[in-house]
Amino acid sequence: MRILLATVAVAAFAFGVAQAQDAGTEPARTGPTAPEQAEGKAVFAKWCAPCHAPDPGLAGTFALQHKYEGKVPAALEDRTDMQPALIGYFVRNGVAWMPPFRPTEISGEQLAALSAYLTAPLDQRGAPAELLAEEMVQLRGERQ
Repeated sequence: MRILLATVAVAAFAFGVAQAQDAGTEPARTGPTAPEQAEGKAVFAKWCAPCHAPDPGLAGTFALQHKYEGKVPAALEDRTDMQPALIGYFVRNGVAWMPPFRPTEISGEQLAALSAYLTAPLDQRGAPAELLAEEMVQLRGERQ
């Protein structure tokens, strides 16, 4: 039974990724980020983008796509419906497999900047934050 459930889960994930790729999930926003949003965008790039960037293969984006069934954007940077209190709650408490982030990881000032960034008008956010994949691989290699 476990093998059947695992097979179904893997097939559903592969189907969802393929479907999202076919739907054309290229970021629509381009251009510079407003200077007052730069710190929040940097916090997002470091702590949030590895799971929530606009890539259907990322765990957070994938989970939100299925939770909201496409009614709201799955990528957090593309959302316009979030409030600072909601962002703060999930950052500090986590949800499902998303861990909570302590103030020693994301300070109160950084959380305020992140909330300001994710609630700013889309035209102030600029292009989506880039994944820091090479930097992450390098850091992981140094720790091993």
